Amino acid sequence: MILTIDIGNTTIALAAVQRTKVMDLKRLDTGADIRKVLASFRKKGYKFKVAVISSVVPKLTQKVEQITHKYANTKTIVVGRDLVVPLKNLYKNPKQVGQDRLVGAYAALLLYGKPVIVIDLGTAITFDIVSARGEYMGGAIVPGLRLSAESLFLKTAMLPKIALKAPKSVIGRTTKESILSGLFYGYGCLCHGFIELISRQLKAKPKVVMTGGHTRLMKKFISPKIRIIDEHLVHKGMALLVSR
Repeated sequence: MILTIDIGNTTIALAAVQRTKVMDLKRLDTGADIRKVLASFRKKGYKFKVAVISSVVPKLTQKVEQITHKYANTKTIVVGRDLVVPLKNLYKNPKQVGQDRLVGAYAALLLYGKPVIVIDLGTAITFDIVSARGEYMGGAIVPGLRLSAESLFLKTAMLPKIALKAPKSVIGRTTKESILSGLFYGYGCLCHGFIELISRQLKAKPKVVMTGGHTRLMKKFISPKIRIIDEHLVHKGMALLVSR
């Protein structure tokens, strides 16, 4: 069994992965103490062969690595430092690509084939494309649901802070309903549009994989264009990296 840790901008997700099956997963706010999660994994009898960390928050990486090594009692590997994702990276500056994006693209390639588009619905919504040659081509980044909602609240005088939940109708009858409609239906249309544009550029019908923390919330707003939904894609990718 492999312990995978995905350190994002707003959450840390820890998973117990057997081959490519996620047996258990816990999400915490970024900066939260992960020791309780590691203790709960121990109580469940999980014994880890290795721990793998993918991080987009450099200042937290070493701290999480030290805690993991001590409390999970296993070797810890950091993606990008100790382990390179085996994809040809066509970014002009390959170092600019977040390791989570590369890991997700690698997992989608191995599990679902090529060409493929990965839509990761997290703090940011990222689109990552793997070509028919199996090369990481690049993608697109837009602010995620929570970031957009918080920006509306912080940068306007009269718009309220809202909890993210699926709207009942595309036509909002209150300010909160209108914001939710804009977020969910708006991002749904954005994802549909990007799929069409990317497909035209590829001159192909790529597979499309949806993943990330807001997958369940957004599923029905995007899913007519998406046949593959894999909330745990990055964790599976980390497991595949150390198992190959």
